[in-house]
Amino acid sequence: MKEIKKYDINLVKLGNKSHSYEFELDDRFFELFEQELILGGNLKAEVVLHKSELLLQFDFHIKGTVRLTCDRSLEEFEHLLEVEQTLLVRYGPEDLELDVNVLQITPDTQYLNIAQHLYDYIGLAIPMKKLAPRFIEEDQEREDDPEAEGLLIYSTGSDEDDEDGNDDDDEDGPVDPRFAALKKLK
Repeated sequence: MKEIKKYDINLVKLGNKSHSYEFELDDRFFELFEQELILGGNLKAEVVLHKSELLLQFDFHIKGTVRLTCDRSLEEFEHLLEVEQTLLVRYGPEDLELDVNVLQITPDTQYLNIAQHLYDYIGLAIPMKKLAPRFIEEDQEREDDPEAEGLLIYSTGSDEDDEDGNDDDDEDGPVDPRFAALKKLK
């Protein structure tokens, strides 16, 4: 509980101007959240708060590396990431999350904890397909080589449709048997 309080921002003592904060996000930070996505990391978060009477604008800039598990080999690897996000906080009659990046808090709110926002922004920056760097290079080589194993490219002649809007490729050249079976259904 004490560890998460490091990410509290005291709103009462702040004047209506810009304020800067820096946070070191290491393995202890990720242990605060019950999750298996991020194994650990070494990131630096710079947060600039622009405070006015009606609105708080938090500009997040997070840069560093996170430890992930490769989806293909299940080995750990370091993934470099850089995140820039903005969180808007307005005052209203009750505490609400209006949007992913828009919150409403009551005027008597003294502290705003940004730990969950930091974690969410980092989590959103992680690619859906988590691959170790060696597999990324292999995938790049496969994409560059159309003759690579596993890629099947069928050419049906012209890429343009006939003038009448039909795509009849009954001209010379072999036709994939699956396409031939579909043409019989016409």
